[in-house]
Amino acid sequence: MALFIRDPAVDALAEEVRRLTRARTKTEAVRNALLAQLAQARRALPMRDRLARAQALADSMGPSDPTVDLKAWSDAMWDER
Repeated sequence: MALFIRDPAVDALAEEVRRLTRARTKTEAVRNALLAQLAQARRALPMRDRLARAQALADSMGPSDPTVDLKAWSDAMWDER
């Protein structure tokens, strides 16, 4: 879905960000600004919430295999023989 900026003040802000960041288009400037704001908002989340999200992602991958030897796997992967 397209994003249309109808507010002249917001359009002027997007143009200023475009100029100052040397983005090629206002779309690129808005995308970069939104990504930066999203990253900042995620960093502001309490550690407990960030860890819960990471744990939920790990849980969604299924149970871990306690017999896997990651050291041996890593060594084999880097072995040049």
